Amino acid sequence: MSNGTHYEVLARKYRPQTLSELTGQEHVSRTLQNAIDSGRVAHAFLFSGARGVGKTSTARILAKALNCERGVSTEPCNTCPLCIEITKGTSTDVFEIDGASNTGVDDIRELRDNAKYLPSHSRYKIFIIDEVHMLSTNAFNALLKTLEEPPEHVKFIFATTEPHKLPITILSRCQRFDFKRIPLAKIIGRLRQIADAEGISINDSALALIARKGDGSMRDSLTAFDQVLACCGSNVSDEDTATLIGAVDRRLLANISAAIFAADTQAVLAGIRQVDEVGYNLRQFCQELIEQLRNLMVVSSVRKPEEILDLSAPELDDLRRQANGFSSQDIQRRLTLLIRADGEMAHASFPRLVLEIALLKAATLEPVIPIQELLEKLQALESGTTWTTPSPRDSVRMPPVGEQRQQQPTERPQQQPAAASVPPEPSAPPAPEKLRDTALPSWERFVSFASEKDPALGSVLEHGSPIRQEAGLMEIGFPAGSYYLANIQDTDSIAQLRALAREFTGQETNIRIQSIARETAGAPPSLAEKKKSDREQRQQELKQEVNEHPLVREALRIFGGTITEIREA
Repeated sequence: MSNGTHYEVLARKYRPQTLSELTGQEHVSRTLQNAIDSGRVAHAFLFSGARGVGKTSTARILAKALNCERGVSTEPCNTCPLCIEITKGTSTDVFEIDGASNTGVDDIRELRDNAKYLPSHSRYKIFIIDEVHMLSTNAFNALLKTLEEPPEHVKFIFATTEPHKLPITILSRCQRFDFKRIPLAKIIGRLRQIADAEGISINDSALALIARKGDGSMRDSLTAFDQVLACCGSNVSDEDTATLIGAVDRRLLANISAAIFAADTQAVLAGIRQVDEVGYNLRQFCQELIEQLRNLMVVSSVRKPEEILDLSAPELDDLRRQANGFSSQDIQRRLTLLIRADGEMAHASFPRLVLEIALLKAATLEPVIPIQELLEKLQALESGTTWTTPSPRDSVRMPPVGEQRQQQPTERPQQQPAAASVPPEPSAPPAPEKLRDTALPSWERFVSFASEKDPALGSVLEHGSPIRQEAGLMEIGFPAGSYYLANIQDTDSIAQLRALAREFTGQETNIRIQSIARETAGAPPSLAEKKKSDREQRQQELKQEVNEHPLVREALRIFGGTITEIREA
């Protein structure tokens, strides 16, 4: 600085000096205080958690609490020489070791030899090893015995951001404390205290931007705050804060999300242009917008979003106003589009175009009719009530598909209905009445009997026509040149057929096989032809009923669909 004075950054100037000053780690401070009060202080501690959440600060506070000249206390005095030395990092009995730069076994052996000697003027000799997971395997092995049975005057405090990298043999010898990410509201509160102490004029919205930049880390938040103060001095505006820390302005996010739900494509594209002109990373902006919609979804889905979202009270109020009038399903559909766009932008040559397409789709999504409303409309049609203004064709209540055949003969007694309850016999060339009334039913029973005894032969008989059937004689016709004619004329097939006829009729029966031309013969249709004709007629009846049913027509109109297949239940 120009006047030659030394400037101390906020992260160091406002570092907590007592357990009660720890922000967001009350579970750790309370446990350590109880351990000190009850005299149950372990010989080894492991502090794990994200960066900048207070691990090293807590280690120093614990060292001061154990070595304070006024005695072991939950709150060190911070005024005695021992406390001051530990605060400044000049104590000869408290060793702060960087595990990242002292990874070798020789460094740990030196530490182990040093631990044997009594502290020079303190109560305990304390070793604080930061980033302890960086030690080598040999270094850990050299530390094991000392860690398990240390001298009474030695305490170990390990700090790490990656506890899973520590050997289980080390973890089992330490009391582990997991430090949480500091909630946004508590970071904002701490920043407000510092701003008031420094005489800084700044809004809570700007503090929220800084706190969010820290991502749960108090140190990162204070570093960002320092950067803002270096530029703006004692008067900080929201615009300057957003520009300096590279965060997306929350108002811009709110405006674009509001434009999406208002289907204002002009405002959506203008917002993306503004984002690009400011220089924001477009994918980062997309992720911020995803977080914005996620917050809207939570606010619209739960009664107490403040228990789920890590947001300040003014931000929650803004989200409630934005979410008013939108269902959770509306937000989820748009959120899905943005999540897909975020994945595509990672490999896209034109990320702005990908984002614009996704936001335009989100802004122009057609509203989805709730399924309950669709069900109510369909139920209204079934019950005969009117949900919407029906056309004259639909004004008369039509029965369900399964009931129309029984009701139509009563409603129209003078006219044969198109869909009768019993399908009529298919048209066939003229045949003697005796054959149609007696031979056909007898023939059907015989074919069924033959199919049970010999399925292969029965399947061939289904394609034959009973030309003549009387006592001692059965004359069967098959289409000329057909596979079935060739198959049945085999000597073995005739013998098998004669045996089946004798068993069926109880007497010897002569079998005659004829070749017939279907277009000229007067024989009745085969069973296969009869079944095919019945199926076609039944399918035609069902198609007519389905196409005329108002319930089906309304469903097709609502869903914009077409009938591709009809199956009878």
